[in-house]
Amino acid sequence: MATPTTVILFGATGDLAKRKLIPGLLHLFQSRLVDDMRVVGTSLDELSADQFREVAAQAIREHSTRELHEKDWQEFSSRLDFVPLSAGPAALRAAVERSEELLPGTEGLRLHYLSVPPKAALSAVSTIAQAGLVERSRVIMEKPFGTDYASSVKLNRQLHEVFDEDMIFRIDHFLGKEAAQNILAFRFANGLFEPIWHRNNISHVEIDVPETLGLTQRGDFYEATGAYRDMIVTHLFQILAFTAMEPPTALEPGAISREKNKVFRSMQPIQPTDVVRGQYLGYHDEPGVRPDSETETFVALKCFVDNWRWAGVPFYLRTGKRMAEGARIISIAFKEPPQSMFPAGSGVGDHGPDHLTFDLADKSRMSLSFYGKRPGPGFKLDKLSMQFSMGETSWAGAVLEAYERLIYDAVRGDHTLFTSAEGIERLWEISQPLIDNPPIVRPYAQGTWGPNQIHQLIAPYTWRLPFERQWRDKRTDMES
Repeated sequence: MATPTTVILFGATGDLAKRKLIPGLLHLFQSRLVDDMRVVGTSLDELSADQFREVAAQAIREHSTRELHEKDWQEFSSRLDFVPLSAGPAALRAAVERSEELLPGTEGLRLHYLSVPPKAALSAVSTIAQAGLVERSRVIMEKPFGTDYASSVKLNRQLHEVFDEDMIFRIDHFLGKEAAQNILAFRFANGLFEPIWHRNNISHVEIDVPETLGLTQRGDFYEATGAYRDMIVTHLFQILAFTAMEPPTALEPGAISREKNKVFRSMQPIQPTDVVRGQYLGYHDEPGVRPDSETETFVALKCFVDNWRWAGVPFYLRTGKRMAEGARIISIAFKEPPQSMFPAGSGVGDHGPDHLTFDLADKSRMSLSFYGKRPGPGFKLDKLSMQFSMGETSWAGAVLEAYERLIYDAVRGDHTLFTSAEGIERLWEISQPLIDNPPIVRPYAQGTWGPNQIHQLIAPYTWRLPFERQWRDKRTDMES
C-alpha cells in the first residue's frame, strides 16, 4: 500500500488539472492504489473549497473515461480542499495540516504537483519553502526543464536550494504509457530480441510523433518554446533512451536511470544540417503569435548514439502540429539480407525492410512485419505481420493512464520513468549547436506530413508514417 499522501495541486483549476490530474487522482483513490489520499488545490482563482469541489465534479464528468459511482465521488470529494494563492503560504500550510490530521499516522507524504506555466514553477517552489512544506515532500514538475543548457543548469541549481534531487520528479507522460514501458519488457525479457538489438542487424530507428492539434490557446507559451524544446528534448529523446539503453543491472530506478544517462552522454551534438524545421501555414494568425514569428511548429532530425551498440545507426525523430494524423510510434527497421536467392518479380524487398513497430498511443500495440510466401504455385512473397494489442487482453482494464501511473510512481518514490538533472542538462548541451544556429523555417500545409525536405533528410530510407496498411482490428476482422 502507498504511504498516506496529501497532494498539493498547484494550478488546480487549469486545463491539465481538469483533463488529466483530477480524474487521475480520483481513479488512484477508487482503485485503492493510493487510498489514504487528500488533495489541497491552489491557484490564482478565488474559490472556496465547495466551489473547487464543483470544478472537480465538472472536470470528472467531462474528462473521466471510467464509470463513477456516487459513493466513490462523495468519499473523494470530502477529501478535497482549496486555498487561493492570494491567501499566502501560511494559509496553504494550515490547509495541508488540516488534511494531514485526517490521515492515518503522523509521517504522511506531501506530494506537490506543479501544474503551472514554466515561468511560475520557481514561484511555486518558493511558496512551498515559505510555507514550511518541504519536509516529507516530493515535487512533480512539468516540462520544459529550461530552454537551453545555461537555463537548465540555473533552474536545477535553484531547485536544489529547496529540494534534494531525489525529491524532484520531472514528468514525461509519454513514458507513463504502458507501451513505452513494454519496450523494456520486450527487449530484456526475451532472448529472441536482445541479441539482434544491435547495429549488425538494425538499419535505422524512427521515433515519430505527429499531432493534429494546433496551439490550443497556448500561443504565448509556444512562441517562447517551439516544437524542438516542447517535444524533442522532453519527450522524444527520453523515448530514444528507452529504445537504445544497455541492459540495466537490475530493474530498479537507479540502475535504469544510469543506463539512460549513458545513452545521453553517448549522443553526438545535434547538427543544424541534420535538422528540418517547419511552420504550418496559418500559424501567424494564431492568438499570441508574432506576425513575423520564426518559431517552428515542426521539427525532424537525424541523430546518432556514438557507442559500441549503435555506432553508425541513424535515429530519425519527427514531431509537429497540424499534421495529417496523430500518432506516437517507434519503428525499428532491420537490415535486409545481404543477398537474395529469390527470382525477379518474387516481391522480396518490394515493401521495404522488416520492421518492429511500437504504437505508444492509448491503444498500446506492437507489430512485427516480415516477408512470407503467398500460398499457391510459384514463389511470390508478401509482407505479413504479427500484432499484439493490449485491448485484446483480459487485463486491458487494469491499464493506468499515463499521468495516473506517474503520480503513483512519485508517491512510491520510483524514479524509473522520470528525468534526472544530469540527463536533462546533457540533452541541452548536445542541443546547443542547433539552438545557436537554427536552420530556416520552411512552410507546410496543415493536414500534411511536414515540409518536403524531410524526404532528403531520411534518404535513402523512407518515413514509416503514413503506414501503407492500417493496424488490424481483431474485432472488425471477426465481424467481417
